[in-house]
Amino acid sequence: MSSLGTSKGILEIAKFGVYVAVPVTLTYLVATDSKAIKKLMGLRPYVVYPPEGPRPPPPEELRERAREIARSRRQE
Repeated sequence: MSSLGTSKGILEIAKFGVYVAVPVTLTYLVATDSKAIKKLMGLRPYVVYPPEGPRPPPPEELRERAREIARSRRQE
């Protein structure tokens, strides 16, 4: 610390304190206010699902299709 000098050392300690205190303080203020959290989360959708496509057929219908395909292959 002697190579930096007393005033530079104090300045570095103060800057480090500010760099640590600002995010911690902001996180605390936002996390303790539920209205702020809802407002921040409403600004941007985090999960966007694609539109729902057609549903696959039920297993019974798939089995019937497989049987029809097997019958048509046997006939050929």
